[in-house]
Amino acid sequence: MKRSRILAVTTSALVVATLGVLGITSASAASAGTLTSSLNGKCLDVTDGSTTNGNLPQLWDCVAGSANQTWTLADNGSVQGRGKCLDVANNATTDGAAVHLWDCYDTVASQKWTLSAAGALVNTASGKCLDVKDKSTANGAKLQLWSCTGTANQKWTFGGGTTPTQPTTPPATGGPGIKAVAPYYYTGWGNPPNLTTVTSTTGVKWFTMAFILNSGTCDPKWDGSRALTGGADQTAINTIRANGGDVVVSFGGAAGPWLEHTCGSASALAAAYQKVINAYSLKAIDIDIEGTPYNNATDQQKTVDALKTIKANNPGITTYVTLGSGTGGPDASLINRAAAAGLVVDGWGIMTFDWGNTTGNQGQLTIQAADGLKNKLKTAYGWSDAEAYRHVGISSMNGITDEHATVTLADMQAITAYAQQHTIARLTFWSLNRDRQCPGAYPNDDTCSGVSQSAYQFTKIIGAYKG
Repeated sequence: MKRSRILAVTTSALVVATLGVLGITSASAASAGTLTSSLNGKCLDVTDGSTTNGNLPQLWDCVAGSANQTWTLADNGSVQGRGKCLDVANNATTDGAAVHLWDCYDTVASQKWTLSAAGALVNTASGKCLDVKDKSTANGAKLQLWSCTGTANQKWTFGGGTTPTQPTTPPATGGPGIKAVAPYYYTGWGNPPNLTTVTSTTGVKWFTMAFILNSGTCDPKWDGSRALTGGADQTAINTIRANGGDVVVSFGGAAGPWLEHTCGSASALAAAYQKVINAYSLKAIDIDIEGTPYNNATDQQKTVDALKTIKANNPGITTYVTLGSGTGGPDASLINRAAAAGLVVDGWGIMTFDWGNTTGNQGQLTIQAADGLKNKLKTAYGWSDAEAYRHVGISSMNGITDEHATVTLADMQAITAYAQQHTIARLTFWSLNRDRQCPGAYPNDDTCSGVSQSAYQFTKIIGAYKG
């Protein structure tokens, strides 16, 4: 494989999810306003404004008029922010259960709350209270379910109380939000396309920037050689953000040298990740585990432990892990190791190309592999089918692959339909640089796709996914 790190999923039939299928509530809103903690006077806040299922709300300094701090107490008992519902993770009823945001469902008791006269927000399913974890007074403090004690960290004041001019109705499809669709963009070669033109043509605003590698001393640089900031990669990120989008920065890839292998400890690896996060104020990262780090148990555990540190130190950051795959799904060793360590990432992605099958229908094979990944996530984490699908990621390769299989436009449409059907975590491909027709014969490089297409047609196809 060249430098590709991609997730791909396909399906044979185009499936459109409806409100009825998803069970989304259409209850009218009773009132909208802020929820202020009596512990510290801070407001309940949708972290980073993210509508990703599983996003953990936080406490933050109150900002007048902030959409991230506007909550609707709906007539059906749900507490809605940004069109998502305040929900107890995994329908748990135990003390310490995490409280997150999720698609709204009328019949789910874990999404029903009652604000008592004393200011306690009581969960219907458990009879327990919304609690500020560890009684933290810091910005970024998270929430949990806990037996009601009447203490300040369990008391809330609802302010505003205005009735919205229209009922609050969550979107028809849930999932991880706009960053789910983020094709790979690479500045190192391949005649990079104009990002402003791509966005104006396709509507896609998020892109995955590749790759961060080791420069020799556990020091992260682009491709292990280009300066972390100040060069073409930063210029690209600045352009993407100026166009209203943002980036997922990918660490790893096929060739190395990988930070996951060369950094001597989990703490050193976490520090390298953090350096890049800080340099760009990142909201999302991808760890592309190929080659040595994927097969080496020591490197796997190092990566798991480093990601636990990153998640603890960067509340709300979206984390993806990308793996190589066979047509039946990936090796489960890293997934099992993460589950055993209590690491839950937002998406586990598989690269559905360069896998030794060049004659089969690449779309159908991708579906098969993605379902295999889903089953391995179910086994490792004990999730339902629906929850496992919400953590599936797909990285395809547009057009002719390194093995000279072909992912067609029809394949990519089927992949997108599959993503929509199952509300997967991530949908991407390698690469935007290739997303155009070759001027002549396929040159066997990363400047064009090798299939008949209009410019950026693959990007436009996956851009239809509303995760």
